[in-house]
Amino acid sequence: MKKPVIFSDLDGTLLDYSNYSFEAALPALQLVKEKDIPLIICSSKTRREIEHYRKKLENSHPFISGNGGGIFIPEGYFKFNIADLGFKTEILQEYSVIRLGAQYRDLRKAIKTLQSEGFKVKGFGDMTKEEIAEITGLSIDEAIMAKERDFDEPFLFEGDEEETQKLFDAIKGKGFNYTQGKFFHIMGNSDKGRAVSILIELYKEQFGEIVTIAVGDNPNDIPMLERVDYPIIVKQPDGNYDQQIAIPNLIKADGVGPEGWNKAVLSFMVQLD
Repeated sequence: MKKPVIFSDLDGTLLDYSNYSFEAALPALQLVKEKDIPLIICSSKTRREIEHYRKKLENSHPFISGNGGGIFIPEGYFKFNIADLGFKTEILQEYSVIRLGAQYRDLRKAIKTLQSEGFKVKGFGDMTKEEIAEITGLSIDEAIMAKERDFDEPFLFEGDEEETQKLFDAIKGKGFNYTQGKFFHIMGNSDKGRAVSILIELYKEQFGEIVTIAVGDNPNDIPMLERVDYPIIVKQPDGNYDQQIAIPNLIKADGVGPEGWNKAVLSFMVQLD
């Protein structure tokens, strides 16, 4: 039997947008735990933010932060040497880290340059913890964690569709990439899909044959969804699905955020049985 592996976004997917709760997904989460299925968080959030939720979820599996910028693998998690598969790792406290993203200082320089060029952008690095808490709905402590960026920079932008395209062109012209979820993000040559593909390779080395599922809700999840066997999206808070997500074999969960996550994952488990 193939070993299941689940990849999941957080905001608006496993976590409710209004209160950052995963309570509605508890039945599926419990079943995932009972069946010892790896659940890999793949989010635009920072390492510290993801660690915060991993602790709440009692999750000890690898995770992907900064929209695919970094893969954090707990020491000793895999029963083989990751470097033997050709992946360069950095040791950071209790993790082996595969860095795919840009240096944060370079992203901040790019934001400052865009501002000097007249683009009305405002990154998390330009905001106080109070401002971030206000626009995100996070607590002050969580906003502090959100400011500790490593691989990407979320930002706000004031501009119409034409100005937005000019901004995207300017970002590309500086050698960086962009994506959009709840916020715009500037990042390096990394995305969720590249990071997911690496972990899939590592899990295949560990378990042999695997079957993969990914759950998301926004366009920045598309690269992740494209890499798995079962791509799933949940509904937006308005009850609709994001129309920008149109990939083959896409499964549309019947529910918003963690409610949809719960239904989709439970249905996936039934298929496995």
